Amino acid sequence: MKFLIDNWMLISVALASGAMLLWPAIQGATAGGLSTANAVQLINRERAVVVDVSEAEEFAQGHVGGAKNVPVGQLEQRLPEVVKNKTVPLILVCPNGARANRALAVAKKLGYEKAQVLAGGLKAWKEANLPVEKA
Repeated sequence: MKFLIDNWMLISVALASGAMLLWPAIQGATAGGLSTANAVQLINRERAVVVDVSEAEEFAQGHVGGAKNVPVGQLEQRLPEVVKNKTVPLILVCPNGARANRALAVAKKLGYEKAQVLAGGLKAWKEANLPVEKA
């Protein structure tokens, strides 16, 4: 106990530095979107629909199995045609996640409240060794 009282400043510095080291990991886990493992669970358990917002050429080079292609520029017009049920979970994918994040706002505006972005996009999907289809 005497050690803790005598060295309270060193202990507080150690705790503060440990917290600063962990902060990026904690922040990344909440800000990045849906992990590949969670995406697979949504697809298998809740029949989530995967929508790839890449351009047609990118989609043809490789995409998540069973994904529907709706380029981000056409999302507002075509998404209601492609995914009629707005209560089903929707997973938005693009090569790295940037366009999918933009598409998320459009999907939410259209009423797809369960829409989510695949964190890391198709790149993360491939890194997790999950199946990719080519057109």
